[in-house]
Amino acid sequence: MKILIVGDMVGSPGRRVFKNVVAKLRTTGDVHLVIANAENVAAGNGITRALADELFKAGADVLTMGDHVWGQRELEGCIDQIDNLVRPLNFPDSTPGKGYVVFQSSFGAVAVVNLQGRVFMNPIDCPFRAIDRLLDTLPRNIPVIVDFHAEATSEKIAMGYHLDGRVTAVVGTHTHVQTSDARVLPGGTAYLTDLGMTGTVRSVLGRDPAAVLKKFKSGMPVRLEVAKGTAALEGALLEIDRTSGAVSSFKSCRYQEKEPGGEIFTL
Repeated sequence: MKILIVGDMVGSPGRRVFKNVVAKLRTTGDVHLVIANAENVAAGNGITRALADELFKAGADVLTMGDHVWGQRELEGCIDQIDNLVRPLNFPDSTPGKGYVVFQSSFGAVAVVNLQGRVFMNPIDCPFRAIDRLLDTLPRNIPVIVDFHAEATSEKIAMGYHLDGRVTAVVGTHTHVQTSDARVLPGGTAYLTDLGMTGTVRSVLGRDPAAVLKKFKSGMPVRLEVAKGTAALEGALLEIDRTSGAVSSFKSCRYQEKEPGGEIFTL
């Protein structure tokens, strides 16, 4: 089973390059399952039902979220009706939506879990305890992929070791900067501190550099528009042995447009 896991998509450039890359990989048979972080797809802040439908139609199988899950007010009223969209598991029990999904792929069931970190982020329930409780309820024989949406690299690495040997993969999101530490941990769990960003290349985390500089230099509130231009998809490619369920291959990946909306090449 070949799985593409996509880092935070930002605005329309992120959605555009996602559609083009996934279409290419689906056509060539290079991926069988696509998991993507979509908490920034609506002009950089949250997601709408229409955009979720757009991404599923474009080839996403499961969409994960993060601290901007409620960036679009409408989502609260419809998140429970959107299949295969997951928000952080360690939100309070009364929070709308679900923290994991068991997706039925052509290769069998795969569990996808979304967690949110606590270091340098808004107060939230403990992600370590939340995932422990969930793992006690999941079938032992299915792959489990965890998107850990967190700020601190130390918290992400700690989660990797905490879950090593108990889940198939732990991948980080949120910082929008791809890290170079894709590896398989001693217990067999694939690990990457951050998948990176799917959005405009010449940007500050997907936003217009001029606006971000103005905010930093002036200290005044500034509207941070999504940057325009050539975009790239960053993430990871995970391959799982169908018989044993073990990770057979894991590596980070990057696909970039030659021009906005144009031909895709691999970096």
